[in-house]
Amino acid sequence: MRGATKVVVALGGNALEDKQLPPTAQSQHQVLQRTAQQLSQLSVSGYELAIVHGNGPQVGRILLASETARDVTPPMPFDVCGAMSQGYIGYHIQQTLTAALRAQGKNIPVVTVVTQVVVDPQDPAFSHPTKPIGPFYTQAQAEALTRERGYHMRQDGQRGYRRVVPSPSPQRIVEIGTMKRLWNTTITIACGGGGVPVVEGADGHLEGVAAVIDKDLAACRLGIEMEADVLMILTEVPAVALHFGTPQQEDLGEVKAETLEQYAHQGHFGEGSMLPKVKAAIQFARSARGRTAIITSLDRGLEALAGKCGTRVTA
Repeated sequence: MRGATKVVVALGGNALEDKQLPPTAQSQHQVLQRTAQQLSQLSVSGYELAIVHGNGPQVGRILLASETARDVTPPMPFDVCGAMSQGYIGYHIQQTLTAALRAQGKNIPVVTVVTQVVVDPQDPAFSHPTKPIGPFYTQAQAEALTRERGYHMRQDGQRGYRRVVPSPSPQRIVEIGTMKRLWNTTITIACGGGGVPVVEGADGHLEGVAAVIDKDLAACRLGIEMEADVLMILTEVPAVALHFGTPQQEDLGEVKAETLEQYAHQGHFGEGSMLPKVKAAIQFARSARGRTAIITSLDRGLEALAGKCGTRVTA
């Protein structure tokens, strides 16, 4: 007899931050109280969950704080900053989701796993850093950072220069065995910010690298390794759309992975917004028979799982 539907939920930035509020820990906690209400509904309705979250603004602020205080205390490496962000974002999700579940009479543990994700040191992304992180610098500061620390710096419009790091593809989740043992009893928060990227030596030794793994691709990898039924990517819009933001906008409902891939090749989806989500959905839907990827907004997750809204991607 088949058990409950296993769902990996990937939370977009709007689930963690509100642009109308100051970027403080207190504001994040406040926003997550609303997010937790939505997530708790999924659990109470009988779905088994694992949660993946982004960390872009948060890890940038941790890095900025570390860099600003460099004359007082040594700055932390980027992989360590990523691990720090997993801890404090996960801590807030644990608190708010546990409280939301208890308010509905459900007492289930919620835990954060500081997650390492193995990447290929030969990944082409390492030769072409593209992911901007941290604060803006003047040209003189950027040149000094390149000279003194070996950072890759790139001009970002008229705002200045930013450090860019590689964004390699996730290959394997190191802590997957622990997550599998926890699954039946616990809601696990994992692969925060895409996971801490590590490379594996010949002796099995792991070493962190300065890179950022796409959060949605990491959620896809988690879903595949956990043999989940559904990958649900929650974002700011109710569905994937063609001709987004124009009078010709067309929201997609049920769509085959092959068709969605064709739309992607036609340039319908933004590189820094919807395209990574579409790629993750296609990959997950194709990974095994019967798997479904859903892209919808945070407040419509339960409806989307019931097939009433959102974009549903199947092979």
